[in-house]
Amino acid sequence: MKRFLDRIKPGRKIDANSAVLLPFTRDGKPDYAEFEQHLLRTSKAGITPAVNMDTGFGPQLTPAHGSTLSREELPNAVDLIVVLGGDGTLLAMADRIAQAGRDIPILGVNFGSLGFLTEIRIDELFPSLEAVIDGKAIYDERLMLAATASLRGKVDESRTVLNDVVFTKGALSRMIELSVSVSGRFVTRVKADGLIIASATGSTAYNLAAGGPIVHPSVDALLLTPIAPHTLTNRPVVIPGSAVVEVRPEAPDGPEDVLYGIDLNDN
Repeated sequence: MKRFLDRIKPGRKIDANSAVLLPFTRDGKPDYAEFEQHLLRTSKAGITPAVNMDTGFGPQLTPAHGSTLSREELPNAVDLIVVLGGDGTLLAMADRIAQAGRDIPILGVNFGSLGFLTEIRIDELFPSLEAVIDGKAIYDERLMLAATASLRGKVDESRTVLNDVVFTKGALSRMIELSVSVSGRFVTRVKADGLIIASATGSTAYNLAAGGPIVHPSVDALLLTPIAPHTLTNRPVVIPGSAVVEVRPEAPDGPEDVLYGIDLNDN
């Protein structure tokens, strides 16, 4: 864990070229007058705020207070992202940051129904952000998964994932059979309703509901957890975080009956 400001300029404040995103995404937002006062405080601290134009505060932001950007533009324009929402909001933003090839911290504020990742309460938002401005905040790094999906020998999609990659059966399938190899070596054949490949961060998500272990987020490990396995020998397995996992469908009806999901998004 390191202090946030050390990433940018050790021992210095964030300069005027830095920017902070404040994406207010749900109903029941903080009072705009308070938000406006906070923008003035950040501006005086040498920070240029940027707000997602798709949020409620975006259209109200004046040029004197900062700028509005689209979701696609945000990761390349800011040095810190403050996410107000649930874990799904944070996962979506982490995905956008990864697609942009950036390495910037996320300050997660719980404004939704689930808050495993967004730990800060809404009433703690401004004190937490001021701690960042003052150089007192610390951050921790999380392992992410580089996922590549191939169909009929061709790459269909490549993504960087924070929580997990999930293989599940199609709507009309009964059970799927998956061949699992780790770093080029065959490990097991899973007969189950599905399979979860989770990071340590994702161990408290779908993996936990499926009976997988809870792993501290600082542990460099991956988890392979079958979903409702049909054999007693298919149990959750913890492997090194540097391992390369290959999953091949062995279903008699073909790979079209197997779906995969990336951080809650089905494909």
